[in-house]
Amino acid sequence: MSTSETIDHHTLTRLVEAGAVRSATVIGQPGGWGVVVQYGMTERAIAVKRGPVRVWRRFETLASYLKDMGLNRYQVDAANYSPESPKASTPKRPDAAERMRRAHEAAAYDEWLRGKVEASRNDPRPSISNDDMKAEFAKRRAALRAKAMQ
Repeated sequence: MSTSETIDHHTLTRLVEAGAVRSATVIGQPGGWGVVVQYGMTERAIAVKRGPVRVWRRFETLASYLKDMGLNRYQVDAANYSPESPKASTPKRPDAAERMRRAHEAAAYDEWLRGKVEASRNDPRPSISNDDMKAEFAKRRAALRAKAMQ
C-alpha cells in the first residue's frame, strides 16, 4: 500500500467528527495493516504525522484505533497480508545505538552529579571556618575602603 496521498490522525479525527467519512478499508500488506479512508470524492491512506503510511502490526490494535475514533464499520482486504515484515522496508538506524549510549551516559552522569550535590548539601561541616571567612571579608572591606579614599 503505497500512496502519495495521505491523511494524518488530526485531520481524520476532524473528518470523522464532521461525519464526512463515507467508508474505510483495512488493507493487509507484508508486516501489518494499513487503512484507506474515503470522504467526499477523495480517498487517502492514514499516515504518521510527518512521514510514510502508517502500518499497524496487530489487527487488534488497528481495530481499537478505528473504534476509538468512531469508525465502527470498515472493509478488510487481506489478500496481500503476511505477518513477516519485508527487510527492505525496515529502516536501519546505525546511529540509534550511539544515541542511546550517549543518553545512558548522560543519565548516569546526571545521577552521579545529583548525588554529589545532595551529599554536599547534607554535610553539616562548614567548608571554611567562620574565623577564616571573617578575616577574608575584613581584608576585602579594608581594600575597598582604601580604594575609595584615593
